[in-house]
Amino acid sequence: METFNWKFFSLALLVVFMFIAVGFAVALRSVPLIILFILLGFGLMGYGLALKKKQK
Repeated sequence: METFNWKFFSLALLVVFMFIAVGFAVALRSVPLIILFILLGFGLMGYGLALKKKQK
């Protein structure tokens, strides 16, 4: 059995929280926060995919 990878797990949680924060920003009707959280979410997701590719 493989060891649990905490680095990727925490990164995935951060991405999920960023998109939850987008929903919160929509509820506040704050366009700058919506854009910020979307960019952070996709940026973290891209960083995670790049790490995964580099790992192989």
